[in-house]
Amino acid sequence: MIPVLPQPAPSDFDTKVRLPGLKWLKGKSIPLNAPAPKGIVFKAYWSKTQKELWDAYKGTCAYLCIYFEWPLGASSTDHFVAKSQDAGQTYEWGNYRLSCLGMNRNKGKFDDILDPFTIQPNTFVLNFASGKVSPNPDPAFQSMYQQAQKTIDRLILNDPETQKMRVKHFDYYLTKQVTAEFLRNHSPFVWYEAQRQNLL
Repeated sequence: MIPVLPQPAPSDFDTKVRLPGLKWLKGKSIPLNAPAPKGIVFKAYWSKTQKELWDAYKGTCAYLCIYFEWPLGASSTDHFVAKSQDAGQTYEWGNYRLSCLGMNRNKGKFDDILDPFTIQPNTFVLNFASGKVSPNPDPAFQSMYQQAQKTIDRLILNDPETQKMRVKHFDYYLTKQVTAEFLRNHSPFVWYEAQRQNLL
């Protein structure tokens, strides 16, 4: 995971999502800034701007840091603050993170991971031999080490196939099958770490 710069909401977000969403919450007597009643199924107005979310974040999963094509149908809107924990954040653009389906499922309703919108650069480091992600062991990152490890564990960022994918992406660059710019656009975390480690 690397820092993600928050992008502005689409010009029609209020019309498509926020206002009808707030109206729906009011109609269901669901209070804002409070956990939602158990078993509630939210009206998925956020899906109306799913493509705009994908466009805004250039098709890159905020958690896995991998580009995925829109036609694959792998895109999802993650509510960083879970709908069940704060109903008022359900229809707020600033609470959305572009996520591939697997990462969204892994995160679920949990709130114990670091936010890609607010993490510090170099919070996570990559071993290029194994593809394994680890919290940065530098003492400067000691205060967030445990939460970084919890983020890795919760999102299952070190799944064996995911580690292989990172190694493969960098190998494509080493064997000149792709350029550094391609690596940057399609596997941003691998590119970021390769640059930090002076491997580009």
